[in-house]
Amino acid sequence: MTEKRASIGARRNPATESAVLDAAVEIVEEQGIGALTMEAVARRARAGKATLYRWWPTRGALLLAVYQRQKTITSYPDTGTLEGDVKAFLDTLFAHWSRPEGGIFRHIVAASQGDDDVREALEAYRQDRLDSLSVLFERAVQRDELSDEVPPRSMAQAMMAMAWLYLLVNRLDADTGGIARTLVRGWTRP
Repeated sequence: MTEKRASIGARRNPATESAVLDAAVEIVEEQGIGALTMEAVARRARAGKATLYRWWPTRGALLLAVYQRQKTITSYPDTGTLEGDVKAFLDTLFAHWSRPEGGIFRHIVAASQGDDDVREALEAYRQDRLDSLSVLFERAVQRDELSDEVPPRSMAQAMMAMAWLYLLVNRLDADTGGIARTLVRGWTRP
């Protein structure tokens, strides 16, 4: 019998957290998202199920933790123009999604269609991303490229929807400059 990892009390043990997230990635990559259960992850990571449920109350929360751990995008570019900002953002995002974590995110989006826990976790993540992404459009309003009558969050949502479409149809090789032009030129002032 394998030993469980040692507890360090109420704080997260970094070694256990890493082992759990690694185990979740391995299960998804080897067997698909359907095989990802808290029991399977706990067994592979040699961690207690109670620990997993305390840190990630749902499978969806665990999946998003896996994705966020792999995510390398920490800030949004400021190129001086909205079109440049959108293109730079899409370049970075599509490059990120072209790596294995893009596959994890595709699994999360697909699983959200039939799993309430995953859907709720994805929606919370989406709302957080919209808050962050709105910065691109707030800067454009400050530069007088956009009318202040159009909510930056609504524009961020449109851009996110377009990006997710390209992810889901596996077109991450698309012309990000063309996408940026299409999105922005209908929004900006002449």
